[in-house]
Amino acid sequence: MDEIARARRLTWVTLIFGLAITWFLIGVGILAGVAEGRLLWWRLVPALIATVCFTWLSRRIIDAILDRRYPTKRMVWAAVLALIAAGLGGADPFGFGFVPMCWLYLATLGVSRRTAVLQSLGVFVATVGLGMLGVATGASVMAIDVSPAELLVYYVLLNGLWCVILPPSGRMWVWIWTLAVQAHEGREAHTRLALAEERLRFARDLHDLVGHQLSAIAVKTELAVRLSDGDPAAAKAEMAEINTLTRKALRELREAVRGYRELDLAAELDSVKSVLEAAGVRCEVHLPYRDLPAGVAPVFAYAVREAITNVLKHSTATFCDITIRFTEEEAELRVRNDGVARRHTDDLGSGLTGMGERVSAVGGKLAAHPTGDGEFLLTAVVSLPLRG
Repeated sequence: MDEIARARRLTWVTLIFGLAITWFLIGVGILAGVAEGRLLWWRLVPALIATVCFTWLSRRIIDAILDRRYPTKRMVWAAVLALIAAGLGGADPFGFGFVPMCWLYLATLGVSRRTAVLQSLGVFVATVGLGMLGVATGASVMAIDVSPAELLVYYVLLNGLWCVILPPSGRMWVWIWTLAVQAHEGREAHTRLALAEERLRFARDLHDLVGHQLSAIAVKTELAVRLSDGDPAAAKAEMAEINTLTRKALRELREAVRGYRELDLAAELDSVKSVLEAAGVRCEVHLPYRDLPAGVAPVFAYAVREAITNVLKHSTATFCDITIRFTEEEAELRVRNDGVARRHTDDLGSGLTGMGERVSAVGGKLAAHPTGDGEFLLTAVVSLPLRG
C-alpha cells in the first residue's frame, strides 16, 4: 500500500470512528432503558433499522467525500434517517440523539464555513426539539425525577457542545487529507515535468549529435558522387571520411544515451572546418591565445556544431567566420556567414531553440539574425564565471 493509500485509509478510519461512537452511545442508551424499565420495543426496533440504514449510507458518503465529491442526495437521505432514528429512539444525547450529530459530523465536510454553521444550527434546533418531544411522550429515559426545565438546559448545553466540537474536528481531518492529496499530486506533476524536460533534453542532444553528423555525411556523399567519375582516388578518400563520420556519430550517440558525452571544442572546430571546406565554404577560425574558462568550451562546442549545421542546411554561404573571445566578465562566440537562411529568421527551429536553452542554463544569451548586408550572424554570450 503506497503512502497516499495509507493516508486515505487513516482518514477513512478516523471519520468512520464517529459511527462507532454512535453505536456505542446507542448501546449505553438501550442498557439504561432496560435498567429503568422504560424501553419501548415498538420504538426501538424501527430506530435501530433507521440507524443501520444510516450507517450503511454514511460509509458511502465518506468514500465520496474522500474522492472530493459532495453526495447531496445521499446526505439528504442520511439526514432523514438520522431524524427518524432520533425521534423514535427518544433523542437522548447519549443515545439515539447522537445519530443527527454523526450526520452533522459528515455533512459539514467539504462545504463552506457558512453552510457548516447553518447545518449546525439546524441540527441543534432539531435535536433539542426531538429531545423535549421524547420527554413529553415518555420515549426518553431521561424523564426520571428531572424537571422539564432542567432537561431543556441539559439538552441545550450538551447538544450545543456537540454542534460546536464535531464539525471542526471532522473538517480538520478532511483538510489534512486534502493537503496530502495535493502534495501527492504536486509530486506526481513534478515527476512528470522532470520526465518531460529530460525527454526534451535528450531530443535536443540527439539533434545536436545526429543532425550535425548527418549533414556532414550528406555533404561528403555529394562530393564523393561528383568525384567518382573524374577522380576515383579523391572519391575513395571522401568515402573513407564518410565512414569515419558514421562511426563517430554512432559512438557519440551511444555516449549520449549513457549520459557521458561532452564535446571537445578544439576537435569540434577542426571537424566543422573540414566539413565546410569540403562543401566549398571558406572557413576562418579566430581563437583566443589562452584556454577558455572552465565550462565554457563544451557550451561553445555545441553552439558551433549547431551553427555550422544550419549553415550547411539552410544557407548558400561561400565563407564562414568563427570567432571566440573572452574577458574577465564574459565569453563570446560569433559565427558569421554570407548566406542568409532561406527560412524566416524568427523561426530558429528545434536546434537553435535547444541551443538557446543550453546557453540560458549557464546564464548566457543566444542571438541569431541577418545583419542587413547579406550576412547571417549567430552570437552566444555567457557571463563569467558560469552560473550552475
